[in-house]
Amino acid sequence: MKKTFFILPILFIYSSSILAQLKIGYVDSDSIMDNLADVQDARQKLDALIRDWQNEIKTMESEYKIKKDDLDKRNLIMTDQTRAEAQKELSDLENKISTFRNQKFGANGELYQKQDELMKPAQNKVFNAIQEIAAEEDLDFVFDRSGDIMLLYAKQEYDITAKVLEKLNKEQ
Repeated sequence: MKKTFFILPILFIYSSSILAQLKIGYVDSDSIMDNLADVQDARQKLDALIRDWQNEIKTMESEYKIKKDDLDKRNLIMTDQTRAEAQKELSDLENKISTFRNQKFGANGELYQKQDELMKPAQNKVFNAIQEIAAEEDLDFVFDRSGDIMLLYAKQEYDITAKVLEKLNKEQ
């Protein structure tokens, strides 16, 4: 029991002296991404693609609605064969809309791929700038306060966000 009381203070003193030597920095990656021209360009391209695809979906849905309304109006005067053909056409159009949505907006859809393609160079640029500044500043750790790792307290003097932005803006 006495050994435990003796070891604990030594461990506390040793660990606190190690922590006192650490230099920690943090960035706000959301702020960096919001202020970086490359990211804004990529977001504009993605937004334009999304608008185009949504307009295409609206056009297909409008075509579906017109055909559905026409079928509903003429349903009683149609032959069984004509009705079956119209219903098959509606079903095919519904499948086409669903397939298009999945191809563009699905889990592995074009949007995901385009986002990765357009954003990856900017993300790599930011990551490299953070690494360079961390080395220049002789920082032991740099945290992203925008992500899942949350800082509860940080001194402003360790925020290197402005320096990362400055470096990235100089490179453009």
